[in-house]
Amino acid sequence: MVDMKLFNIWDTSKVEVHDLGLKDYINLDPIMVPHTGAKHTKKRFWKKKNNVVERMITKMMVTGHVKCSKKHVFTSGRNTGKKQKMYLVAKKAFQIIEKKTSKNPIQILVKAIEHSAPRGETTTVEYGGIKHPVSVDVSPQRRLDLALGMITKGSMSKSLKSRLRLEACLADELIAASTGDPKSFAVNKKDMIERQAEASR
Repeated sequence: MVDMKLFNIWDTSKVEVHDLGLKDYINLDPIMVPHTGAKHTKKRFWKKKNNVVERMITKMMVTGHVKCSKKHVFTSGRNTGKKQKMYLVAKKAFQIIEKKTSKNPIQILVKAIEHSAPRGETTTVEYGGIKHPVSVDVSPQRRLDLALGMITKGSMSKSLKSRLRLEACLADELIAASTGDPKSFAVNKKDMIERQAEASR
């Protein structure tokens, strides 16, 4: 029996998740083409059954508002429907990562998520008409969503501000985040969120 590999190139069976909080939510089940046709969207909390690479590709399709200069030039819905385009971007980014680091790019992605997932954030609670910021713990599902969102938004923002292609920016962001480099958009944003949470305790 032939082992199933992601993009028919990379093996996910040896990829390790060291963050115990995220271990049950980072899905590394063997899949050749990360596209399930959104079959889990109607069932609450079942998105954790989707492969983590597919979830990253989906996040790249809706990266949120990216600000360049004084106005938002890239709105959240601009890439909607361009799944094939983002699929190829992710594949090329993984090839760049493998060439630069000589490591399995799926392991680099998992490390990037672990270093970018905030453990605490702030929410607003109202007492007697007065709003207070309160520090709260972040659920594992939201930690993963925030990490993927910040990684994709950082790479998209960088590609708009430079002449680099999106796949090169995504590869650089993943490599930087996997080492915990504060120059990474996702790691920097995570540190800021956790500092705000600490100040609200």
